[in-house]
Amino acid sequence: MGALDEPLTKLVGDRTAKVLADSLKLRTVGDLLHHYPRRYVERGQLTSLDELEIDEHVTVLARIEKVTLIPFRGRKGDRLEVVVTDGRSRLSLVFFNQGWRQKELKAGAQGLFAGKVGVFNRTRQLVSPDYQLLDEDAGSDAAKQFAGRLIPVYGASAQMPSWKLSICIETALTKHLGDVGEPLPAELRERHDLIPLPEALELIHRPRSQADRERAQSRLRWDEAFVLQVALARRRAADSALPAKPRRAREGGLLDAFDARLPFTLTEGQQKVSAEIAADLATEHPMHRLLQGEVGSGKTLVALRAMLAVVDAGGQAVLLAPTEVLAQQHHRSIVEMMGDLAEGGMLGGSDLGTRVVLLTGSMGVPARRQALLDMASGDAGIAIGTHALIEDKVQFQDLGLVVVDEQHRFGVEQRDALRAKGEQPPHLLVMTATPIPRTVAMTVFGDLETSVLDQLPAGRSPISTHVVPALEKPNFLTRAWERVREEVGKGHQAYVVCPRIGDEEPAVDPKGAKKKRRAAEEDFEEVADAGAASDERRPPLSVVETAEMLVRGPLSGLRVEILHGRLAPEAKDEVMRRFAAGEVDVLVATTVIEVGVNVPNSTVMVIMDADRFGVSQLHQLRGRVGRGSAAGLCLLVSEMPGGSPARGRLDAVAGTLDGFELSRIDLEQRREGDVLGQAQSGVKSSLKVLSVLEDEEVILTARTEATRLVAEDPDLAAHPELRTALESLLDEDRAAYMEKG
Repeated sequence: MGALDEPLTKLVGDRTAKVLADSLKLRTVGDLLHHYPRRYVERGQLTSLDELEIDEHVTVLARIEKVTLIPFRGRKGDRLEVVVTDGRSRLSLVFFNQGWRQKELKAGAQGLFAGKVGVFNRTRQLVSPDYQLLDEDAGSDAAKQFAGRLIPVYGASAQMPSWKLSICIETALTKHLGDVGEPLPAELRERHDLIPLPEALELIHRPRSQADRERAQSRLRWDEAFVLQVALARRRAADSALPAKPRRAREGGLLDAFDARLPFTLTEGQQKVSAEIAADLATEHPMHRLLQGEVGSGKTLVALRAMLAVVDAGGQAVLLAPTEVLAQQHHRSIVEMMGDLAEGGMLGGSDLGTRVVLLTGSMGVPARRQALLDMASGDAGIAIGTHALIEDKVQFQDLGLVVVDEQHRFGVEQRDALRAKGEQPPHLLVMTATPIPRTVAMTVFGDLETSVLDQLPAGRSPISTHVVPALEKPNFLTRAWERVREEVGKGHQAYVVCPRIGDEEPAVDPKGAKKKRRAAEEDFEEVADAGAASDERRPPLSVVETAEMLVRGPLSGLRVEILHGRLAPEAKDEVMRRFAAGEVDVLVATTVIEVGVNVPNSTVMVIMDADRFGVSQLHQLRGRVGRGSAAGLCLLVSEMPGGSPARGRLDAVAGTLDGFELSRIDLEQRREGDVLGQAQSGVKSSLKVLSVLEDEEVILTARTEATRLVAEDPDLAAHPELRTALESLLDEDRAAYMEKG
């Protein structure tokens, strides 16, 4: 075990090591050295207090303006209020029964103050914050440490404020900086003018100037980009070495017969992407391609043509969908598109046809048994289903292509289990309706070749989107329901989307919540509880309650149905069948309709509590309307005030139909997530300095360098330090993701 892999107990002691592990997931010396500052402040330069976010753990550099000791009325105890300022805004610090702190917290003193930002009486505050004064003794160690250079401010926790972290990191730098290896090859560092890694780590934690910080970040940014791209390059190299059976469509076969029956011409984009896929399928190595496209761009048609080409070549294809609703929808639409070509070997079926079967977990025993038989015998050239396709009893005669719809909804093990059902690795096509910026695709899906569909088929109508401020202008919401009635009056249909189902969440127990508060906070006067309550949001609107409200009120007389994930599978299928047949006017649903649902007669969607959905999710949802010749309308209902970040997100969605621009906004807000885990899952990021949105040039260059190095040294035999860095980046879970992905 290397020195950087040593547990922190040896460096900082058992108690501090436990706090670092529990609150910040820092367990080794290496973890600590790579815990970089979130920002820096200069001595004498105060923190901008008006930018602090509620519930955020912060460390601020501020000057004490006022100190007041307030006895409680009619009972023992007191509250010490300390007001700090940056010269423009103020922040309140509150200490309960700690009047003795007046002796050190004096007006005019400057210090670092750390805690969780809360609100009381509409004033932001830190309750019982940790602090470190810098001005009281010019000769103190703290003042000397921070004098004349930048002060690092680390991502911290209530138990481990920034300056305590700084002390731990200083200890690690002093004892172990000499143990830091060098993962980047010397010629690469020289080519790109990068400083050595030990120097970069020292300068990121102990910068004397902004120039020092920038030099350190430039080097560390390269480390993250290069090591990640080496991992992906090795994965691509391993995939390209696997054998696969070429699958070429035969002239005059099933694919040609299908194309001849299409009532429209493929878009230029569909033709281009289809040609890319066909070229991949014809090779002796498995295709690994990502097909991303805007909502309604025709991805399913492109995927179906690939599946038909594989059937033409004597193989079978499977389409894996994340939900039963989507699997059933895919099955229904594919059978409709193929007509008698989907009835191979059946009475009335085409001689060129094949069988298209559906397999889901809720199917009855006879239907399930027949589907399994058709897949095992090869009679079914195309199988569509959910995770039920992955079960051991599911067998194929010759699986040639796996199409995965909405990749981010599947675990790696599920996808890998399905691919293992072929005698040789089948070709793989991953589809997503979530547009992905180029550099994100190169990191999240860096082992896949990428195809993009960015044209809408002819006949698709534009979707107009508007924000409905329900509290500020309640008449706008009234008008929204009138628009729904108008569309239904024209013979069209509508969706109403809600954040939750309505019968699954227990009611909030305010008494139980209060018990969890710290004892010191109970010393607040009674108004504190009222103030806290006023800051809490009501529960999100539900499908059940909203449907009842609409039936009784603004949409009375219309045929309203509900759809959500907890309905019995046969009930869900029946509701979707009736809605698709036009027997339902308004479908009140959860996000179960987010992807794949295709009812061209639906022209309007009302999204309740729209601020509770993500930007990309809203874009996906509105793609369910405007799928026919009539224009689509999406209304985003929100009670959030104008000028708030939540309303800003909704305005962004209303302002553009460009999914790539919206995905960029969405990614920025979610801080990029962990590009090696489930894509953008929100877990602790493996990228601390590199931005997949802003550092395109670094990522592109690192990809080129990594591809070259892996081609020359696939096992990294000549680069042991790089191999160690790779192993550190890819812990067991991430390594499994890379190996199985």
